[in-house]
Amino acid sequence: MIWRLAKSLLKLREQVNELYPHRDKASDGSIGDLAHSQRKSDHNPNAHGVVTAIDIDKDLRANDPFAMSHLVLELQNSGDKRIKYIIWNGQITLPNDITRWKKYTGINQHKHHCHISVSANPDLYDNDSAWSIA
Repeated sequence: MIWRLAKSLLKLREQVNELYPHRDKASDGSIGDLAHSQRKSDHNPNAHGVVTAIDIDKDLRANDPFAMSHLVLELQNSGDKRIKYIIWNGQITLPNDITRWKKYTGINQHKHHCHISVSANPDLYDNDSAWSIA
């Protein structure tokens, strides 16, 4: 299947790369692997061939173990309607309230990368306006 990443996530990744030009990308990802394809996941292409999730490696800046937590907090505080949920460090944001967390019970606890999923609405997932991160 031919697939592409949602334009909003391309923009987010571009901004993260600009903010952290020397960041580690070893745990970055977009389209899911075979294991993802066996279950429901935003890493799988939707009916339009669009992947609506990315993973961003936690090591944004050398010797700064809190950089990803800061980025996640900025995304939460932005209230951006494009965000469906965030998974980070063993927690997932609540449905319809990305400012609140609950324990994440999935296989991967997301301690090496942060997962960001965006809305299934094409008007939102392909909205490539700038994200409120600095």
